[in-house]
Amino acid sequence: MQLEIEERSKWRVLEQPLKELYKIIREAETYIKSCFEKKDWWAQAIILYQNRDSVEYHIHNLLCCIPIVIGAIETAGKLSSNDEDQINKRRFLWSRKYQNEWNDPELFQWKFGKQYLVTAEICNRIDQVWKEDRWILLDKIREKSFPEPTKYCQQLTNLLLKNLDEVGSLNGKLLPCSILLNSKDFQVRKRLGNGGKYKEISWLGETFVLRHIKGDIESLIPELSQLLSLSHPNILQFLCGFTDDEKKECFLVTEHMSRNLGTHVKEVYSPRKRIPLSLPVAVDIMLQIARGMEYLHSKKIYHGDLKPSNILAKTRNSSSEGFIHIKVTRFGLASLTSSTQNSNPSEELSNIWYAPEVLSEQDELNGPADARYTEKSDVYSYGMICFELLTGKIPFEDSHLQGDKMGRNIRAGERPLFPHQCPKYVTNLTKRCWHSDPEQRPSFTSICRILRYIKRFLAMNPDHSHPDSPVPLVDYYDIESSLQKKFPSWISKEPYPVSEIPFQMFAYQIMERERCISSYFKDTSESGSEAASISGDEHATVADDPLLAVTERKSPVPDEIMKRRLSLVSRFPDTKTNRNPGTPKGRSPRPPPLRCSRSMHVSPENNKLYTSPRIRRKSGHASDSEIP
Repeated sequence: MQLEIEERSKWRVLEQPLKELYKIIREAETYIKSCFEKKDWWAQAIILYQNRDSVEYHIHNLLCCIPIVIGAIETAGKLSSNDEDQINKRRFLWSRKYQNEWNDPELFQWKFGKQYLVTAEICNRIDQVWKEDRWILLDKIREKSFPEPTKYCQQLTNLLLKNLDEVGSLNGKLLPCSILLNSKDFQVRKRLGNGGKYKEISWLGETFVLRHIKGDIESLIPELSQLLSLSHPNILQFLCGFTDDEKKECFLVTEHMSRNLGTHVKEVYSPRKRIPLSLPVAVDIMLQIARGMEYLHSKKIYHGDLKPSNILAKTRNSSSEGFIHIKVTRFGLASLTSSTQNSNPSEELSNIWYAPEVLSEQDELNGPADARYTEKSDVYSYGMICFELLTGKIPFEDSHLQGDKMGRNIRAGERPLFPHQCPKYVTNLTKRCWHSDPEQRPSFTSICRILRYIKRFLAMNPDHSHPDSPVPLVDYYDIESSLQKKFPSWISKEPYPVSEIPFQMFAYQIMERERCISSYFKDTSESGSEAASISGDEHATVADDPLLAVTERKSPVPDEIMKRRLSLVSRFPDTKTNRNPGTPKGRSPRPPPLRCSRSMHVSPENNKLYTSPRIRRKSGHASDSEIP
């Protein structure tokens, strides 16, 4: 593709996607450099031995961005000419890529895999790289053990060797507390609240958080072992665990993060600024939380107390635009967390984060201790968090009803109200999450797919903050529902590998295109015509990207911009093969082309796109009833 200098305006579609790609590459580069920082060797090994950021975070972000960049390049290529005929030919060429016949993961990888960096070699490499890193670390640990290691060095060696055991994390046992408490540089810096159960400590020259648990430790071993085996960039990492059998207590060491999401939102949405998070930042945070919860649910771990104070945040390396790294915390150990939830009711309005079915069960059981939490109740809590991210306000903070009265209102169906400026394509998803019927709420796997595609829309339309910004013509939740019917495996509780992201976004684009075109034909057929042209007898093909073809705006659009963005619509044959008698094998019968001269214009009264039906038919043309 080559764009001429005088066509600089057509380069603009590339600007934001390439910025996103550059940011992701820089973040990955910084992460790699941080892995080589000069730290205590043992501290570095403990921090990184289960860290999957390289695959699950940076590769995920990269494979989300690549389809957006490719789409932007295609769009710029279609417009890279002053010759209208050439533009129409390019549109037709690219439109063939997004036909339903390619909506299959194996065909996609065979036909477009190299273009999207998801060839079989890349996929296999992603699967192998994590195992290779662990093998390398095992070799390095064994080297540290010889020739004459100190007693303390041998203890740390045993710690990592047991944690790296492929058979089972810790083999069902925790390590002696002496490895931690007898370390020369171990020091408790301060308590972090919640009854002194959490402490900030210094160990091996690094800062960690220590969770102190007392009681019947033996019965908690299975849960503790599971927590220590978890690894995802959007959940808090449990690094190692220690126990003292005599005192009946144990210590879990986790990574340290400075603040929670609630604090971060309050800092951004200060009384002086009165500006919530930017939409791309809010959607990015929503996706990170959803990815963390998707991973926990795949491990049969339900949070039960998901709220901003239980989500940790830290600045990212490219934090100039306000993006942060999110990690979900305070999950697992249900036998302990259920009895300690809401220990400080004044900290937050506890009822507003709980699903109505959970509140009803708490009333029956006279407390939250025995209430059962499910995937769908976590999705409800997630919807409330999304409201705060999108508006900067705590749900129901303007209501005079709190406590038990608020709980009754929530069970009766009351939900917070979005301000009018919030875009519907994100508020609709949020409202689905807090639906009164748990079965109507989406899974976190579906939420992740929808949010990835919303991020694509925002990158392709960087002027989303303007009052007249374009909006999607379809509901992405409806697209997700249709694709689940086509791909039943998408309903699975197991997270899809990151290498599948480009195909999933490709499938979304195919479905969006089909929905827009079918909706357009439905509208035009009701007005008595089948196709549209800008003026006179001009003709063109179906645009591969309906967002560029028919976009409703809130303010008048200049004629020259409208002519660039509107494309003429004609029918594509069905992609399925119809073999009728007399039809050559492999071909489907096609009706003669239509000729029409219906003009397309923007009404000055309500700024909507209208068409004037003026049809010219030739003998033998299909009737309206014959149009599929």
